Amino acid sequence: MQTWPATDLPDLPGRGLPLRLFDTSAGQVVTTDPGPEARIYACGITPYDATHLGHASTYLTFDLVQRVWRDAGHDVHYVQNVTDVDDPLLERANRDGEDWLELAEREIELFREDMVALAVLPPREYVGAVEAIPAVVDIVRRLRELGAAYDLDGDTYFSVHTDPRFGSVSHLDEATMTVLCAERGGDPDRAGKKHPLDCLLWQSARPGEPSWETGDPDLPAGRPGWHVECAAIALGHLGPSFDVQGGGRDLVFPHHEMSASEAQVLTGGEPFARHYVHAGMVGLNGEKMSKSQGNLVFVSALRRAGHDPAAIRLALLAHHYRDDWSWTDDDLTAAEQRLARWRQSVGRATGPPAEDLLAAVRRHLADDLDAAAALAAVDGWAELALSGGGSDAGAPDLVRRTVDALLGVGL
Repeated sequence: MQTWPATDLPDLPGRGLPLRLFDTSAGQVVTTDPGPEARIYACGITPYDATHLGHASTYLTFDLVQRVWRDAGHDVHYVQNVTDVDDPLLERANRDGEDWLELAEREIELFREDMVALAVLPPREYVGAVEAIPAVVDIVRRLRELGAAYDLDGDTYFSVHTDPRFGSVSHLDEATMTVLCAERGGDPDRAGKKHPLDCLLWQSARPGEPSWETGDPDLPAGRPGWHVECAAIALGHLGPSFDVQGGGRDLVFPHHEMSASEAQVLTGGEPFARHYVHAGMVGLNGEKMSKSQGNLVFVSALRRAGHDPAAIRLALLAHHYRDDWSWTDDDLTAAEQRLARWRQSVGRATGPPAEDLLAAVRRHLADDLDAAAALAAVDGWAELALSGGGSDAGAPDLVRRTVDALLGVGL
């Protein structure tokens, strides 16, 4: 699957700081310690609606991770998937009388356009579930050979407790897991399962639904389960023990827990990821924003209304990535005003020295991606510049490069 175009980041003097992030599995902020190549996997969209502000907020989070790591001198290997075959996509296509392939293709292209507009750095590999089917089939076969998978009326399930570390991502009790599993695409009440939390690896073909031949006489034609898709793509492109597994907080359980356990059984217990990082949820005017409630705010709609994507990005960055918060029109108004002030300030011939600003932005972003504090630091420089302070002819350019490279906002 085609990713979106990459953009060159401006050069900055010096190097950034080691990145500290809140690790869900550890329950605390930890210092990431990647090697020369920092490896990150972020779960992508199911393309029946794209791109609402919750999506955008999540992918801006991992865009900042990329920027901070690059500034610290790491080569970043970023992989993102697309769940381009799944029940919600098929249900939406059936509801609207549309071919599911055409729906997915249209929404994926819109997602790419939104990511380009928001200056989100692209993944090195952008991989669809459909193209990963051969890797999924291989994983299902191997899990079956290891005694970690079983057949139920033609479908194949993963026995979650074959992973001794199951539960170490979310740290939830099984009663809570069972409730969340039912709410988030699982089937804990299906008769015949060895354990209610066991998750689907491979669903045999259903009438009227897409399916693929496996080439395995013991595995009928069908399609992948949700969790194994990400396990297959991440292991195939990054290998085990990659640095960060990322996504929205709603993916902690069951998705990230299940993907990790499947992978860890395959690799003999080697950790799937070193750290698990999750973005908070975005609401609308005090209410939860969700597809089921029909109150999503789409980036493409804001762009069509004439709003500068840089302002949309600033509005999202004004909130800490881990916070749950609610979008209002005031967020965008404030961001547009901020963007105008910043552009006016760097348009001056001189300004206050900017080296301290660069250091402050680096320090705030390295501290668990405190983008709001970084924005406030730029506000302070802009206020001084607009009041006529400073005579450094190189300062406006350094501020412009700092804001572009580290915050992804073009001035």
